[in-house]
Amino acid sequence: MSSQYDVTETLDVKGLSCPMPIVKTKGAVDDLEDGDVLEVISTDSGSMSDIKGWAEGTDGVALLDQTEDDDLYVHYVEKTA
Repeated sequence: MSSQYDVTETLDVKGLSCPMPIVKTKGAVDDLEDGDVLEVISTDSGSMSDIKGWAEGTDGVALLDQTEDDDLYVHYVEKTA
């Protein structure tokens, strides 16, 4: 997958359902440096609202974008602090 973001790391959570995409995303973001971008690839349609809600309610992360393509849901999360 190509993106307009400078992706630091890609997290594949395909096949996992709520709450695992969030749990795995949080763990991966915790390991990043400020300004790093995590690309999360999921097959769970609920991840669209789940990751958005998590990012909005979590200090130190920003949801840059979300895309849907052929039952793949891709999220770009930046660690901001």
